Amino acid sequence: MNNLKTLRTISWIVLLAAFSFNGLLGAHAQGVKDYPNKSITMIVPFPPGGATDALSRIVALKLSSNLGQSVIVENHPGAGGTIGAALAMRALPDGYTLLFTTSSTHSVAPSFGKKLPYDSVTDFTPIGGVAVSPAILTVTKTLPIKTVKDLVLYAKAHPGELNYASSGVGTVIQLNAEALKAQAGIDMTHVPYKGSALAMPDLVSGKVHILFDSIVSSLQPVKDGKMTALAIGGAKRSAQIPDVPTVAEAGKDYGLGQFESTTWFGLYGPKNLPPELVVKLNAALNKVIESPDVIERFAQVGSDPIPGTPEKFSNMVAKERARWTALIKQAQINPE
Repeated sequence: MNNLKTLRTISWIVLLAAFSFNGLLGAHAQGVKDYPNKSITMIVPFPPGGATDALSRIVALKLSSNLGQSVIVENHPGAGGTIGAALAMRALPDGYTLLFTTSSTHSVAPSFGKKLPYDSVTDFTPIGGVAVSPAILTVTKTLPIKTVKDLVLYAKAHPGELNYASSGVGTVIQLNAEALKAQAGIDMTHVPYKGSALAMPDLVSGKVHILFDSIVSSLQPVKDGKMTALAIGGAKRSAQIPDVPTVAEAGKDYGLGQFESTTWFGLYGPKNLPPELVVKLNAALNKVIESPDVIERFAQVGSDPIPGTPEKFSNMVAKERARWTALIKQAQINPE
């Protein structure tokens, strides 16, 4: 008798589980079909005013129009972008919380080999690349430095006196400057901020001396005469400021002939984001960054769109991570 009761109980449990599972599948399918039916939060792991924030707002506005729901940018800066990235990692994989990030959190920080609050590969779902921008080496106007040659000679004549700002420990901005130090054989002191936008006023006033940030956030202050542009970190000069040489051009006599640095920007979701949502978001993102008005706006800040599949984006990030890892090892760069 007891065995019969036990068997009946188990049968009911199995039946209820089956109904529940089918219900969840149905709800999931309906949710994907109706997505999005409410606003989407786009986490940016740096403060307002910086390069990542600037591009995220261009994309969010256009994405809102394409998806028919508001895409709201939320800034969660700190720890070189890892705080915001970790927050996005913990979100539900329903497509309503996305991460708009950059090289710093997914290519550079993992390259240093330090412990992070997330795994840049397994804890996120790549959606697509957004843009790539060269770095630009800038210096405060309070110093008599107008060229890369001036910078190297000044740094060698005043060892340890120059400092450089970054958007945090383990970010691409720090690595740009550390690579410059290592290859040119100069010494500078690191001054980390929660974001490069917060360093700008101190660079203008002379409290910090060097900033090697993405051209997206530094181009306008350079054009406004607030800081001096010494060189472009990319492989070619920028059409926006064609008179400014590349680091490789200007620094070829000072160990910098092979120097190159660009920053990528891209979109992720938490891990286990349903493939159907990834396809839908990737298509919407590509439509945004391939639209003529967005291409024009990107060009105005020295950036090029990088449309493509999630796989293409993921492969690019992996190659960048490998490149930075090799550079860090070769130059013996310490993130601290």
